[in-house]
Order: sequence, then C-alpha cells, then structure tokens
Amino acid sequence: MIPSILQQVAANDQSAMDECLNRYGGLVWALVKRRCPLQADAEDVVQEVFMDIWKNAHRYDPSIAEESTFIAMITRRRLIDRSRRQQRLVDTAPLTEVPEPASDDLPNVEVNDEAARIREIMQQLSDDERRVIELAIDRGMSQSQIAEHIKMSLGTVKSHARRGMLRLRSLVGVAKPVKGGDL
Repeated sequence: MIPSILQQVAANDQSAMDECLNRYGGLVWALVKRRCPLQADAEDVVQEVFMDIWKNAHRYDPSIAEESTFIAMITRRRLIDRSRRQQRLVDTAPLTEVPEPASDDLPNVEVNDEAARIREIMQQLSDDERRVIELAIDRGMSQSQIAEHIKMSLGTVKSHARRGMLRLRSLVGVAKPVKGGDL
C-alpha cells in the first residue's frame, strides 16, 4: 500500500511536502482568507499551518480521518490560536489609521474538491448541527462562544456538535471518531 502524502511528509520526504502544498494549499488558503482579510496576515498563517503540518504529520492516522480533514483541523487550530493572541494584544494603532482593504486582484483561489464535497454533505445535517459546526470551523469559535452567540445552552451546543460530527463522519465515510472528540 502506498503511504499517504502526510505519511510521506512524516518520513521527512521533501517532495511529499511539495505535493502537500500543491494539493492542499487552496484549501488552507480559502479557510485562512475567511478569517484574515489582510494579505500579509493570511500569508503568515498559511506558512504557520504548513509548518505545523510538517511538524505534526506523524500524528496523522488515515483510519481516523482523511488528509484534508486533518489539514483543515490544523488550520482551524492555528486560526483559533491567532485569534486568541490578537485578543490579548492591546490595540496601539491611532484611531485615524484604517487598515488597507484586501486587494481585489488576488489570485483566484480554487477551493479543494474535498472541501466542496464536505460542504454539500453538510447540507444533510440538521440546521442546528450544521450551524454549530460551521461556526466552529468557519469562525473558529469555541463551543462556549457558539452557545453565547446563538443563545443556546452549552450542553445543547455540545450535543449538536457531537451528533453533527458523528453524522458527518458517517456520511463522508470515516469509520472512527476523531481522538479527543472535539471539533
């Protein structure tokens, strides 16, 4: 059996890392651009994500999740870490300073087919399950932040997240739940 790209990356195969960048760069870029409107910030996060992939590829288990799911989770965690760091920073910019808007001539990023397939499959979840999962993945919200945002009890949010992820894994064809049980 041929090892997956992430298994090859874990074996320190530089060509596998290049292939990983080519195959999953669009997915990572699309997820990061949703949360980082400034080009320089987005580029920094993408670089950090691929460094994390390089360092943590040995943790990938193809029997638990697909490569794209593993990479999306690393991206989500990096975005959450970045968001938490930014919340701790004191804004020292003058009130008259306005950040430059993102350029309209950025390269048109094609979202990975796998991400599009997952989005379609997510339409089969209940509205509450889908909303909880989308807030966690797209906005990087914790379950307690989601509960506060949508005015739902934390226990109910956790139930929707768990049921939704189990159902999503079943629909995608992943047999085992992700270790740790978190989004």
